[in-house]
Amino acid sequence: MKKNKTLIQILVVIVGLIVINALSSQFYGRYDLTQDQRYTLSDATKSLVEDIDSPLIIDVFLEGDFPSEFRLLRTEVRQIIEEFQLQTNKIKVNYIDPIADETTRQRNIEELTKSGLEPYINTDNSSGKVTQELIFPWAFASYNNQTVKIPLLKRSITEGLQEQINNSVQGLEYAFADGFSKLIKGKTKTIAFLKGNGQLDDLDSEGRINTKNLNDFLTTLQPYYNIGFFTLDSVAKTPERALNQLRQFDLIVSAKPTEAFTESEKLVLDQYTMHGGKSLWLTESVVMDTDSLYNESGSAVTTIRDLNLTNFFFRYGVRINPSLVKDLFSAPIMLSLGEGNPLQPLQWQYSPLAKANSDHPITKNLDIIKYDFASPIDTLKNDISKTILLQSSPKSKIEGTPAIISLSDVTTAPDEDSFTSGPQNLAVLLEGEFTSVYDQLVLPFKMKEFKSKSAPTKMVIISDGDVIKNKVRRNRPIKLGLDEFSGRVYSNTEFLLNTVNYLLDDTGLINIRAKEINIAYLDSDKLKDSKGQWQLINIALPLIFLGIFGFAFNYFRKKKYT
Repeated sequence: MKKNKTLIQILVVIVGLIVINALSSQFYGRYDLTQDQRYTLSDATKSLVEDIDSPLIIDVFLEGDFPSEFRLLRTEVRQIIEEFQLQTNKIKVNYIDPIADETTRQRNIEELTKSGLEPYINTDNSSGKVTQELIFPWAFASYNNQTVKIPLLKRSITEGLQEQINNSVQGLEYAFADGFSKLIKGKTKTIAFLKGNGQLDDLDSEGRINTKNLNDFLTTLQPYYNIGFFTLDSVAKTPERALNQLRQFDLIVSAKPTEAFTESEKLVLDQYTMHGGKSLWLTESVVMDTDSLYNESGSAVTTIRDLNLTNFFFRYGVRINPSLVKDLFSAPIMLSLGEGNPLQPLQWQYSPLAKANSDHPITKNLDIIKYDFASPIDTLKNDISKTILLQSSPKSKIEGTPAIISLSDVTTAPDEDSFTSGPQNLAVLLEGEFTSVYDQLVLPFKMKEFKSKSAPTKMVIISDGDVIKNKVRRNRPIKLGLDEFSGRVYSNTEFLLNTVNYLLDDTGLINIRAKEINIAYLDSDKLKDSKGQWQLINIALPLIFLGIFGFAFNYFRKKKYT
């Protein structure tokens, strides 16, 4: 009887386990209990992954015997890919160590490097002997005979490896989503870069790379959007036709114009806005740039740049003042103090480092943005919503025009007590229904369908054209925002790309990029200081407790049985 009862109990347990497993398979779920929801994909990423309709192959080269920081990055990469695979069964992944096999090691390194996968060189001297190993923190994503490379490490010369890994983990979802977007989504939006008023260009009249260069940012935009150039010269002959052609573009960009706009050109641009067109303006009100200072005297006089746009922006709700912002928080300029002396970085108050607005998706999680000879922007009261995107630091000063600017100023310590103007607006976002600049005014040319009120639209105004301008060396464009001497890369490219994405309502990638992840690291200094304390707690204390327990056990045992 007892034996039968035992068998019944075992049978009940087995049946119960089967039922529990069956139910768990039907009601399976994953729960992200992390405080920052690290493993929860954003809606934009989920939507992107759900659009995959054929196999997408990911080759991850982050494999091997790594330092602990890279092991963390590898674990996070695996986790994020698992989340992608839970959304669709069409994602396949290969984890590859390209340098594991000695026979193919050198060939693999050459092929990956030739493909643009720059290795990370990890230097280790912990054993007293300096050793170096190559790590490839990259992945390839292939889909429908197209392949894109995905950077897994956000590199920075000015930050330590731990900070770089932290930033990389925070940007993993965006890195993969950005790569998937290039493969899956076609180019549906078109951008026009304006010409005809002395704007920056990518090539000169002879087809060579222009020193007034847009090349790097154009290269950044090309995977996402169709790009063209539109010359406003045609406005003089056929203004309405020019307007109709301009309206074919979803966004127009005017990058550092240097020649005044005619009233006809302004009307065409105004009506483009009235029809819901988006625009990005990088314009200046003062004539001055660093190249003007490299002459025999090392100085130049600032003058007002009259682009005939004052009333244009004023009606929309902003005013770019004809003055310059000097900032104690600024980028250095490389100068040689005396003939034959080497170049050295010297603080240059005319290159303010703009602080990003952390509350807006365009500028959230961005580092500082470098300006050169920027003008302050005032906002005016009207029905348009205005958001300040970038500002100078509180230690700023306004310098009027005209003024003499000399490179020799760097040898004189600035009077910090005079930098009391407070933060100055350097980039403003305008959103809403705009009123035409020419409302209730005589039009420069007759129009069949003049609009006095716009459809809801957006516009961004940046008070320095150099924000988008990359330097050129040996007829090759240099990465936008790169300081060649320090190796630091400012966030100019990310800021401009976010701005374009936002203006074109392509906000999914912006929101992914703005996601914040907090990684808890051990404080090595604190750990070193309290090493003895934790050794005592982890080694000596358990032995003490064990001794006390043994003594108490023997004591009570003798007392009970003696």
